[in-house]
Amino acid sequence: MKPKVYIETTIPSYLTARPSRDLIIAAHQQITHEWWGKRSDFDLYVSRLVQLECQAGDPDAASARMIAIAGLPILEPFDAVGTLAEELIRNVPLPSKASDDALHIALSAVHGMNYLLTWNCAHIANATLRKRVESICRTLGYDPPLICTPDELRKLGDKP
Repeated sequence: MKPKVYIETTIPSYLTARPSRDLIIAAHQQITHEWWGKRSDFDLYVSRLVQLECQAGDPDAASARMIAIAGLPILEPFDAVGTLAEELIRNVPLPSKASDDALHIALSAVHGMNYLLTWNCAHIANATLRKRVESICRTLGYDPPLICTPDELRKLGDKP
């Protein structure tokens, strides 16, 4: 059985964006492309929230993002997702402006994803918040996903 990976919106965004002149962003784009080339090693999932976020903005860019995630299974929200997201906002604490970030984490935890893949290091792949996020997930009865960037997940696959 392949590891299950929840693809957060930054992944199709970096995958389909025009090459950046910013060196860090350009590196993230390249790493995302490299990881995407190995995506068949995983079972990938998105959510309606990812679809909505991918549809926003420039129509051509939105179309490219939607093509990238086309055909991926969709994780549906239900009451437990909302409950966990609210606990994350309250007890991590995440700022209210990060409510969608809390939903991404909750969706991946409630649906039993092995990994949450993201480039959002402010509120999702944030090392200083990780222990609190994991604790809240476990307190509510969910195994937290390993929240990581494509670079980290790519390196995990290189381990013996």
